[in-house]
Amino acid sequence: MNSTAPKVAPALRALLERLIDYAGIYPPAALPLDKTVENFASYQTSDFSWMLRWLVVGNNELPNVPKSLDGAISLLSETDDTRAATLETKAVIKAKHPVYCEVAVTNLNELDAVKEAGCFAKIRTGGVKPEAIPSPKEVAAFIEACAERRLPFKATAGLHHPIRAEYALTYESDAPRAVMHGFLNVLMAAAFAWQGEKHIEAIVAETDPSAFSFGEEAKWRGLALSADAVKTVRQDFMHSIGSCSFDEPVHELQGLGLLPKA
Repeated sequence: MNSTAPKVAPALRALLERLIDYAGIYPPAALPLDKTVENFASYQTSDFSWMLRWLVVGNNELPNVPKSLDGAISLLSETDDTRAATLETKAVIKAKHPVYCEVAVTNLNELDAVKEAGCFAKIRTGGVKPEAIPSPKEVAAFIEACAERRLPFKATAGLHHPIRAEYALTYESDAPRAVMHGFLNVLMAAAFAWQGEKHIEAIVAETDPSAFSFGEEAKWRGLALSADAVKTVRQDFMHSIGSCSFDEPVHELQGLGLLPKA
């Protein structure tokens, strides 16, 4: 971590620490692997390196990932690999490394099998087409179901913006637009769900950035959690988000005045 990194509100720091699994090779960024690896290395030494967790790649890319990144890889694979830190799968599998099993928002009963196997859950919160984006109700139901089971999870796809709003779904000039989920929404909804809040859909659906604030506490409207409580949530429940961009989340948080400009 860069010791000269700008100061960040304690509760926001707790919320964002080691949050982003960088997935630059995947859409909509779809960068070449060498550029993705180069970006990841630069983020590891940036002022906001504390927000970075793993590099996301698949089995096909793994042979071309430098050995220096062993142990810092979230691998999309149905089989374990010694080079990985974590695995991301479509199926429930047994492995020595932590496994995030993707569960459809329409099949939440599958979370029982994930829990029984000692794995973690994974939700897909977006895509490059409007129909790939689940509703706030579906996202809230997934988070609530994981909280009830005390089942940790990660979220991926379409989460490179902090606040729920309408955005372009890709970086093309004629890209379709849709209302996309915000990672602050998902994080805060998860934090309150873990603490026993039963009605989090409104947090997932929130579109007013001013409804969220951070100091010694993380707040959404009339609800608040201490920085220590947020830290526990991130450690024990909401582990990370997968994002094809690292710069975009940082820059948009800076634009909202939540992160200082480096």
